[in-house]
Amino acid sequence: MAWAMRAMQHAEVYYKLISSVDPQFLKLTKVDDQIYSEFRKNFEKLRIDVLDPEELKSVSAKEKWRPFCLKFDGVVEDFNYGTLLRLDCSQGYTEENTIFAPRIQFFAIEIARNREGHNKVVYTSVQNKEKGADSGEKEKTDNGEGKDETAHKGVNKRGETAV
Repeated sequence: MAWAMRAMQHAEVYYKLISSVDPQFLKLTKVDDQIYSEFRKNFEKLRIDVLDPEELKSVSAKEKWRPFCLKFDGVVEDFNYGTLLRLDCSQGYTEENTIFAPRIQFFAIEIARNREGHNKVVYTSVQNKEKGADSGEKEKTDNGEGKDETAHKGVNKRGETAV
């Protein structure tokens, strides 16, 4: 079960990253350019905004993905380690929206999503929520102190922001 915990932690960190930094400028590995180039050369027509699990997991898909993945053995650390991948990039990691994939497959698809602008929807929606919270009207309490109610929505008791 340690691998499942590691995969979930990786997913949480990645989602926070694309929520806080414009994904177009992210560099996920030292070899992003190579991964992206090989990915688009081999899977030029693969729709990446909303993935079809059959394009990743069917017997014919596995035959096409296997040589791609093996090119990165020794190039990308833990290239075949299990990772969680979102099917619809406009949504978060939920049971319905997540598939288990090799790490290099995750990198290839997420690098492409970042470069092609598909992950920007996550960043933009989080930024818009934060801007809305920052511009909330201040309420006056009975003793006249300012209180920004809107800025506290979505923040739990530990001070973590809900995504």
